[in-house]
Amino acid sequence: MNRILSMILGTCAAFAVQAAGVDYTSGVFIVNEDWYGHQNSTMNYILPDDPEGNYWHYRVIQTENPGKELGCTNQYGAIWNGRFYLIAKQAKDGGASITGGRITVADATTLKIIKQIENIAPDGSQCDGRGFVGVSASKGYVSTSNGIWILDLNKIEITGKVKGSENTSGSDDKPNTDPSGSLYHGQCGSMVLAAGKVFAAHQSEGLLVIDPDADEVTQVISPELVQDGAGIGSVVLGSDDNLWVSIAGGTDGRGSALPYLLRIDPKSLDTSVIKLPDGVYGPSNSWYAWTPDAFCASEQEHTLYWKGGANTWFSGKYVYRYNIDTNECSLIINLEEEDVDWKIYGCSMRVHPETDEIYMSVYHDFQDPTYVLRRYNASGTLIKEYPMISNYWFPSLPVFPQSKYSGISLPSPDTENVAPELFDLQGRRVNRATARPGIYIERRGTTSRKIIL
Repeated sequence: MNRILSMILGTCAAFAVQAAGVDYTSGVFIVNEDWYGHQNSTMNYILPDDPEGNYWHYRVIQTENPGKELGCTNQYGAIWNGRFYLIAKQAKDGGASITGGRITVADATTLKIIKQIENIAPDGSQCDGRGFVGVSASKGYVSTSNGIWILDLNKIEITGKVKGSENTSGSDDKPNTDPSGSLYHGQCGSMVLAAGKVFAAHQSEGLLVIDPDADEVTQVISPELVQDGAGIGSVVLGSDDNLWVSIAGGTDGRGSALPYLLRIDPKSLDTSVIKLPDGVYGPSNSWYAWTPDAFCASEQEHTLYWKGGANTWFSGKYVYRYNIDTNECSLIINLEEEDVDWKIYGCSMRVHPETDEIYMSVYHDFQDPTYVLRRYNASGTLIKEYPMISNYWFPSLPVFPQSKYSGISLPSPDTENVAPELFDLQGRRVNRATARPGIYIERRGTTSRKIIL
């Protein structure tokens, strides 16, 4: 009884703080799968240095959009050009009463939903969401279980599919719980924009090289140059301006990882195979129950980070740090050495783009609704823990508004001459001439930035 009362009071306190206005540009978003079979996905927000200890703000999409929710198993979120793009596998959980969307687009500073798209494939065929990448001020790509789709960012409509990105197994419309279905074969996953091209992980083919002007695949870089039968995990862009690809033991989605990294120059497409030291696990990958993977790059230093283990799906005990310049790899976090049985959940680990601190969600097991967000420095020393209210959150991905890849200040030809408007942190329009000193959001067309008056 006391536990239930604490949960209720904690949730009410969080909502009370949100009612007073929250600055959604300075903290960290945590996108949650949430409790599959019972409710739609959620997103929490943390202000990790709040002076009064009001760190957590729970279910912020529902808070800012009463009566609306995300879709089912929302694994991915990205901020691009002033908007937040949230990608779910399905539009509605079987246990939910509200239909969300496979694609949810919200304002990045107020979280007010602009539009939701229920089906990615215009004909309504099975096409479950995976990831998103901004291509320009007016175009983005959405990766799915069946190809990469073109999203018009002005109209927020799907306008077609990238030629050559298709799932070679097609779309057989078997249930998403059936591992024999095409849903788990030939998927597209993580994507990166670099050197005027888009690079996308394809489960059965390898790394797709896409011409974003023509919206077609122009080349495929096969992981078999590392080892016969190898597959791809995910792709990240390092601060050294190279692409880094994790290597899977095959294309069947069983989650085995090989102790290699593939480095690719995005301009020349030259490749280099990096063999990891003996005893080091390669980055974990997940194609079966797809996630973006706990494989990421620092925006400050020439370093990569990843979660690894003997069983890449469930042994989230080790975090490695790879120095690109020195080719040195070290184990910086070992949860196995702790008395409390913590594990990293899924892909829920990323590096803060300004501080280089590691944010990761840990849990005990699937039947225990106890979750904690942990914050480490770049060397793996624990800075602080942030316990959460009890819930089956199943955290997916930290998202940072501060990332230089958010494109939040990207000039748009059709909006650069538009007069800026001023809004408070609750999204209400403010008269600049009479505004009190404080933090505001200045919006010009589709771009936004935080300012202090």
